Amino acid sequence: MKAVAAAPWVRCLTAITALAVTADPANAQDPTQLRLSTNEAYVEDVTRTAALAVTDPVAVFAFVLDNLADRVKVYPTGNYFYFRFIDGGIPFAGNIRLDVRDRDSGKVHFAYYVDAAGRDIREADPVFKVGGILDGSNGVTVVRLEPLVYRVSHGHRSVVFALNDLADVKPPATALASDERFVGPVFDESGIPFFLVYNPTLKAFLYILDETGHVADGLSPSDLTDRIVIGRRTGFAFYLDRQLDRKILIGVFEGNRQANNYLDGPFDQLPENFIEGETLRDMLVESAPGLEGRIDRLGNTSDFEGHYAIVPYRHYRTEVDLYSIHECATDEKDPAWSYARCFVVDHSRGEQESDLTR
Repeated sequence: MKAVAAAPWVRCLTAITALAVTADPANAQDPTQLRLSTNEAYVEDVTRTAALAVTDPVAVFAFVLDNLADRVKVYPTGNYFYFRFIDGGIPFAGNIRLDVRDRDSGKVHFAYYVDAAGRDIREADPVFKVGGILDGSNGVTVVRLEPLVYRVSHGHRSVVFALNDLADVKPPATALASDERFVGPVFDESGIPFFLVYNPTLKAFLYILDETGHVADGLSPSDLTDRIVIGRRTGFAFYLDRQLDRKILIGVFEGNRQANNYLDGPFDQLPENFIEGETLRDMLVESAPGLEGRIDRLGNTSDFEGHYAIVPYRHYRTEVDLYSIHECATDEKDPAWSYARCFVVDHSRGEQESDLTR
């Protein structure tokens, strides 16, 4: 299995998610309180008559701000604050992003789209996706209050966005091999934390599960091998490393990737606030020399339209799709130095399938 570092280019819009989660401003500041969703509320949402000018991003932005608490937490390390709403029976999903590149210049990125339940309506719907950069020219201001805390205002409404401060998060010594380098902490929109790790020998990246705190999922052994465990909530598949005390992300459920929801994998949540200098760009260019001169220090294109996705894991449909990883990791004929290659999928050549069938 050839080691590669990243999958093809992805559009920034792919970071928008469409999972059915309803935000309640009254409860937003109490993360310990259980929240109940009912069919009654859903039906009332979808049957309510249209109220928004959904083709006007400033009007939709004002609506979103008006319905947020005075202070919100942005958990994903990609600095995306996700939301969704239903207008005229049509579901929308989107995000407000305080991009590390221009938030201190008073800019905020805003995007939303029609959540078509996995169907492709790009050509059929004129409001499939709307958005761009908002700033003072749109009546939107962004003010830095303190490191990783920003006040975003429009009209008479202001909301404080507190970004996820993980500056002190480091992996335990047992989680890294001697030749691996820690890139930074990743907090995925799924609520799962990772350590992003780079292996310069393989010129490849890995996502390691951060188990230093609470892991918001239940991990169950695969029916095929107890070396593979799968999240009952997220569907994330991990391999229990035979050489180190750690769990390596090896799979994300294909259905979630296609739905572009909160469980589509951590490829869009880099530790952007915690990467120093050219560290990441140097790693990306080393792993894929064709990127030289095409990306900034965070792997983004200069036009803000895309970024290079780090996807060393497999998109699987069944547990059988993951078994070849275990076969590779337990193949005694392979030299010991090639063991780590087993966990890096070469998307450019197609994902290797196991001979095992069910």
